[in-house]
Amino acid sequence: MVDDRILWLSADELGRLYRSRDVSPVEAVDAALARIEQVDGVLNTMVTVTADTAREQAREAERRFAARDDLPPLYGVPITVKDLTDTAGVRTTYGCVAYRDHVPSEDALAWARLKAAGTILLGKTTTPEFGLLGVTESKLTGTTGTPWDPARAAGGSSGGAAAATVAGIGPLAWGSDGGGSIRVPASLCGAVGIKPSVGRIPHAGNTDPDTTEGPLTRRVVDAALLLDATVGPHPRDRFALPATGECYAEVARAEGDLTGVRVAASVDFGLGPVDPETRKVFTAALDDLRAAGAVVEETAIELPDPLEYFIDYWGPEYVMVADEMRAQGLEIWPLIEDIVARARSLPAARVSSALRETKTRIYEAYAGVFEHADVLVCPTTPVPAFPHVGDTGGPARVDGHDVPHPGINLHRMTESPSHAGLPAMSLPCGFTAEGLPVGLQIVAPLYADARMVSVAARYERATDWWKRHPEL
Repeated sequence: MVDDRILWLSADELGRLYRSRDVSPVEAVDAALARIEQVDGVLNTMVTVTADTAREQAREAERRFAARDDLPPLYGVPITVKDLTDTAGVRTTYGCVAYRDHVPSEDALAWARLKAAGTILLGKTTTPEFGLLGVTESKLTGTTGTPWDPARAAGGSSGGAAAATVAGIGPLAWGSDGGGSIRVPASLCGAVGIKPSVGRIPHAGNTDPDTTEGPLTRRVVDAALLLDATVGPHPRDRFALPATGECYAEVARAEGDLTGVRVAASVDFGLGPVDPETRKVFTAALDDLRAAGAVVEETAIELPDPLEYFIDYWGPEYVMVADEMRAQGLEIWPLIEDIVARARSLPAARVSSALRETKTRIYEAYAGVFEHADVLVCPTTPVPAFPHVGDTGGPARVDGHDVPHPGINLHRMTESPSHAGLPAMSLPCGFTAEGLPVGLQIVAPLYADARMVSVAARYERATDWWKRHPEL
């Protein structure tokens, strides 16, 4: 039996209740594990469940709280981790049948920090093969749905992580994001998801400055707590930023509204059609921002074509991964084959330009907006959750218009902040007439992660979307 009293508590609330002895880590872990049993047969969010270890760690946490030890803020709080993140001694498949039984010997840096902070691993969440799809479809684990309608996509590639936390499987989830893989599923599932500034969270042997790990939660303060536990330099990441001394949880808890905050807004970045319901919810969210005191002005921004740039930037990596998969006799999704076919003929000069000049042009476009705005907001995705379409990755028509590459179109609003290195996040800003969540993406200037968290927390307090939970 699931204890609903505990199920929807935030990590921040659990921490306080642990210390007052009103809730125990054992109760929280038991409730989360029971919720997995209750809903995962419908949603398919979990690859591996670490129930025995989680219960053992919960008992130890309960003992330490009873002894009134001085413990970190997230100590004893349940968490799930995306199956692309290495967890020593715990099966990590990368969503691929070739790694069905793979068990890493070393933790990823961020997960090592979360373990040190005392979070309790419930298990690993579903992801497409190597995170290469914008929906969570895998030959190994199957299809993952949004908790609001499991017949619709959860997004990707952190779809299992977003769906799990929104469905009540623990208040915390850990994901990763290269061009929207945290923010897109956060939008389609109704979660808070943060892609921090490039280098804010270290990754061992980092070769890709546009990709980072980050939190997925139900509340902004919980995502801030995860940032606090994971940010800071590490010698194994050449992109890692120095420590700033900022406490993101304190920023999220700070009182006040959005008075005087300058918000630039764009419904589409001028790059293609937006679902009418998404447009309607986003327009209402702008009114909510104004009601909270923000000064909101619509703005234009000139960005490269997202389809062309995706192929130019990511295409060579897809070629390498596809060749490796083919050498192992693995089946490759048609969408990946299409990207690979396009990428094989790319001139070297075009790839070089995508990695250098075009990225700079993207950064400069955002910098121009931030000359007169504190943050930029837009819909996180151009559409809400859609019926499962396999690896196609999105609806082929949006607002009466054909979409040339649906899977890339789904990430149309989230790709460019990643390539500019900017902090960006998604949080719920309303629901469609069909009861599907719409995400508000907040983009801040480079290294202004705290500003982004502050705006998000103040917006969240001014609305009540976070109070809604799916009926499963």
